[in-house]
Amino acid sequence: MKDLFATKGIRTTAGSRILKDWVPEDDATVVRKLREAGAVLLGKLGMHEFAYGISSVNPHFGDVRNPWDTTKIPGGSSGGSAVAVVMAEAYATIGSDTGGSIRIPASLCGSVGLKPTYGRVGLAGAIPLSWSLDHPGPLARGARDVAIVTTAIAGKDRGDPASADREVPDLLGGIERGARGLRIGVPMEHVWDECDPAIAAVVRWAIESLAVAGAEVREISWPRAAEYARAASQVLAVEARAYHIGTYPGREAEYGPLVAARLRSVDVDAESYARALRLLIEARAGAADEALAGLDVLAMPTVPTRAWTIEQAKEPGRRSEWTRITRIFDLTGQPAISVPCGRDPDGLPVGLQFAGHLWDEAAVLRAARAYELVRGPFPLPPEGG
Repeated sequence: MKDLFATKGIRTTAGSRILKDWVPEDDATVVRKLREAGAVLLGKLGMHEFAYGISSVNPHFGDVRNPWDTTKIPGGSSGGSAVAVVMAEAYATIGSDTGGSIRIPASLCGSVGLKPTYGRVGLAGAIPLSWSLDHPGPLARGARDVAIVTTAIAGKDRGDPASADREVPDLLGGIERGARGLRIGVPMEHVWDECDPAIAAVVRWAIESLAVAGAEVREISWPRAAEYARAASQVLAVEARAYHIGTYPGREAEYGPLVAARLRSVDVDAESYARALRLLIEARAGAADEALAGLDVLAMPTVPTRAWTIEQAKEPGRRSEWTRITRIFDLTGQPAISVPCGRDPDGLPVGLQFAGHLWDEAAVLRAARAYELVRGPFPLPPEGG
């Protein structure tokens, strides 16, 4: 379990000094559901402090390192969740995704990571980053394993008012249908901007391989992508600052420099936040699904740039557009998955991202599995990184 989810009788820190001695009296809903399904909890996983970052460098409990190259970051904030599955330390792990924190480490470490639809999986017992954007979800080495774990943790959570009382669909029933007949849209706007050419080439080749295998692939216009991305960053900044009001700035010395800098630099005014929330409500009411009319999924890169070194990641204020693609779907609430599709010139994995209609996790899982069948087995990291 990512150390963001309460575990009864087991210390839960959210990677912070603020919570370093907290031992919860109850399990988070996700933890309880996994136990009820027969899962064995192996331990708690390293993460970015309070989930507020994309690197998983952590000044309190130690940095999480990328197993493909231990001088590089694994992505975050669920870095430990991705590392544990690709190092074969666990069958599956749980992460959380507010701007891409499941899919980014899945991409950089070579695992599969699913952000379900907002409200599909309950958040009771999880330390918040942004109430409007937080999504719990699983990481594993393959799409089928992710589907199994999602089925176990999904469903109404009486402790989470945002969770939906919807029937959990059969996520394995159509997962092996393959690429033939799968309708894939490739957005022309935003997702390829500022994308490393080598990463873009790997992802485009992966999409083309699905077309060769029988998928219907076509480019689409998606003019609201940049607007969704901008709104997501505004909502996150304001809500993260609001959650920490009881301890920041009063206990600023107990925060690491990266998170303290982010909490200090919020510059979103009330009007911008209100407009961003309005866009979120409209997107989740069906506006975002309009881009998928006549399609099963959208396909695009997960992370547009190459991994930083650990030392680069420790520089406060270092410019980052790591979440420029992933955070779109935290705002819209649509399900999105990252599946490894190759490696960049530095030898680190590259993620192919699929996003689907609200509540249609089955489609993104089918797409991810279809690509796995085309791609063949993806290697695990070399021993020693």
